[in-house]
Amino acid sequence: MGDDREGGARHRPGRAVAYAVCGAVLLSGCASMPDSGDLRDVESTPRQDTGVRVFAMPPAEDAEPSEIMQGFLEALTSDDPEYDTARKYLTADAARTWRPEQSATVLANGPSVVPNHQPAGREAADTLTYVLAGTRVATVDARQAYAPADGSYRNDVHLAKDAKSGQWRIDSLPQGVVMGKTDFQRNYTSVSKYYFASTTAVQTTGQPVAVADPVFVRSKVDPMTQVVRSLLDGPTRWLGPVVRSSFPTGTALRKGVSGLAPDDQNRLTVPLNVKDSRIGSARCEEMATQLLFTLRNLTPTLESVELQGPGGHRLCDLAEEEAESAAWHASAQRPDNLYFLDGKHRLVRLPTGSGSGTSAVPVPGPLGRGERQLRSVAVSRDERSVAGIGADGRNLYVTSLEPDGSLGGPVVSSQGVGADDRLTTPSWDAGGDLWVADRDPRDPKLYVVKQGVGKAVRVTVPDLPGHIRDVRVAADGARVALVVEKDGKQSLRIGRIVRDEDSGERPAVVELRPAAPDLEQITAMSWAGDSRLVAVGLEQGGVHQMRYVQVDGSALDGPAPAALSGVMAIAASEDERVPLVAYSEDDGVVRLPSGAQWQKVDKDGTAPVYPG
Repeated sequence: MGDDREGGARHRPGRAVAYAVCGAVLLSGCASMPDSGDLRDVESTPRQDTGVRVFAMPPAEDAEPSEIMQGFLEALTSDDPEYDTARKYLTADAARTWRPEQSATVLANGPSVVPNHQPAGREAADTLTYVLAGTRVATVDARQAYAPADGSYRNDVHLAKDAKSGQWRIDSLPQGVVMGKTDFQRNYTSVSKYYFASTTAVQTTGQPVAVADPVFVRSKVDPMTQVVRSLLDGPTRWLGPVVRSSFPTGTALRKGVSGLAPDDQNRLTVPLNVKDSRIGSARCEEMATQLLFTLRNLTPTLESVELQGPGGHRLCDLAEEEAESAAWHASAQRPDNLYFLDGKHRLVRLPTGSGSGTSAVPVPGPLGRGERQLRSVAVSRDERSVAGIGADGRNLYVTSLEPDGSLGGPVVSSQGVGADDRLTTPSWDAGGDLWVADRDPRDPKLYVVKQGVGKAVRVTVPDLPGHIRDVRVAADGARVALVVEKDGKQSLRIGRIVRDEDSGERPAVVELRPAAPDLEQITAMSWAGDSRLVAVGLEQGGVHQMRYVQVDGSALDGPAPAALSGVMAIAASEDERVPLVAYSEDDGVVRLPSGAQWQKVDKDGTAPVYPG
């Protein structure tokens, strides 16, 4: 399986041909496999990601069973759009029933292959079963959603010799495809689709809130068309219950459409099967907004989209600026200020775009005057309100960022014995709701305060694997990140927020899933994009590190932030152009401008936050 198969098997000459003009590479198997003996890996020549498309070789005449297996596994990692070459290694019946798009299983080092022991006899001479085995890392389902996985993988592939032609072919195999982690990273890319939160609207404008839904598509197989089809098919199963799509049910690309690409004006035309009688102008605008947000995530230079109905009839078109007005998404919201607590326990702020010589100034209102010593704070998305946790961690206060603002009584209180067993840093969503957790091990709780005022409502978290130690709600109000502790170890989990105010039931956080499966002892985390977080934690068997992680638990391409010791808190904006900020025990509040090293902001400062 490409770079993921190592050692063990003897080599035979490869038959790889590269076409520089047409950008294609033809691959054949480059190792044979044992006819008996212990399980061993299958080798092939290493391939580097050169940007060219890769196509596998069809089976050779009179190929041995081991060569059929090798060629088939190579074909699974090629850029053949419909896996036509892979199907040539199958019998006609198997080719007809095999569904490679049903799933992808990702293994740590690619599948090991060994013949299964066969009974003796004439019939056995014309059949052979191979076992594919390995250690699972992840799966990608039929809706292209990634999920971390573990445990062993083991599946049989059965081959038979055709009585007439004498050729070996695979006649029984598992559905989907299987490949190693390195091949998966070369063949697939992560793209966030966008839908709208079902129960969240922007507090100040009433705009619908866009929610990112990351999926994996084959990176060199018409990715733009793949992503559009995926968007029209609807959200992934996990996110589906809390988002809506503006596309009418059954909307699809017009039959035969492929090769979608922007023109020389960075404008994309998308032909759909939907008639304009089914949609109004406002709905069409939302449809185009979903497409533009999604495709700009794949092609940042895209400036506008036009939707066409049957016969090329124009439904609507939308430019980037209009999309930003039609819907709200966090990564397009540049915060005005960075906030933190100074050495006098005052809440201060610093303009986001200010230079290194600019000093922070106290915010208007009681917290800027230092009327209450605080442990941590959270500023609302519109930068009009602030929530603060008292220095002893016991009480949550909410006030406005106005000169005449006043500080009333606590909104939430904890009975935890020590400060570290009381209230977490609070967090706001775009709808203006405030989230906080009580870490009291005797009675741990998660709360939401509607619009930051009124009575706190307890949130149910069924199947919580431990106690909540930290909480950050996503701007969209549909997802929440939790640091959960069990047996002295912490894990980063993402939960889906379910709210049904009409039913009178409590809100709930359900189906927690890991966002950083290989990190433990997590000391700080923050949202750092529509579908990305930054976390500080201990890698299993390693040292403390800071890294970006995807909400689906997949690995991110690109470098990690520069190392920083003693990190106790971290702040990031969903707008990835805004510098990362941290609180270090050694250096106070520091920030990391793009392309630079960490810079000191305030030696005595603590608890830095961006709005949210």
